[in-house]
Amino acid sequence: FSHSDFSNKALCKDDLLKEFGMVDNGEPVIGIVSRLVAHKGFDLIKHVLEYILLAGMKVVVLGTGEYIYESFFSDYAARYPGQLGVRIDFNSTLARKIYAGSDMYLMPSKSEPCGLAQMISLRYGTIPIVRETGGLKDSVFDSGDGKGNGFTFKTYNAHDMLDACFRAKNLYYDKESWNQLIKRAMLCDNSWKKSANDYLELYEEMLTLWE
Repeated sequence: FSHSDFSNKALCKDDLLKEFGMVDNGEPVIGIVSRLVAHKGFDLIKHVLEYILLAGMKVVVLGTGEYIYESFFSDYAARYPGQLGVRIDFNSTLARKIYAGSDMYLMPSKSEPCGLAQMISLRYGTIPIVRETGGLKDSVFDSGDGKGNGFTFKTYNAHDMLDACFRAKNLYYDKESWNQLIKRAMLCDNSWKKSANDYLELYEEMLTLWE
């Protein structure tokens, strides 16, 4: 699918849910592909995951990491079958299915010098929900003004993250606005050419200060 016709994204979502033994009942799906460590924001997710699931959002998780998070997700997957799918593993094929088939991608990192996952999700029209830090702040902009490509929160706080998830959920059910957001996300230019032009503009601006 492409930004001009992403109707087949629904097929990717259906395939993803089948992979995790879930059924598409119209609820939004949040994808996570990551190392399961506190640094990546999993302490925040751990605090509010139940609220996300009870609010009618499905979550699929792929990754390995610290035992506390591996066991937490495994336990919750048993408690919430049909709402939470977990694979304590890393599989590049499944990772791509998550990027392509999810509606949203959650990345609440404590710090993130660059970050690639949010850029991959944008290419697939999967809307990133991120904390404003490092490369995440540089590549994901809140859609609150109708011009952004995702949902962001500033403070490293579980409830601020939860609020961003709920804002994403609310917009998801406004299909016209959501489809416009998907299109903006897929049209984002994160190429090296753009980065080079950005640096060139910065250097030219610095040179004018010395004139």
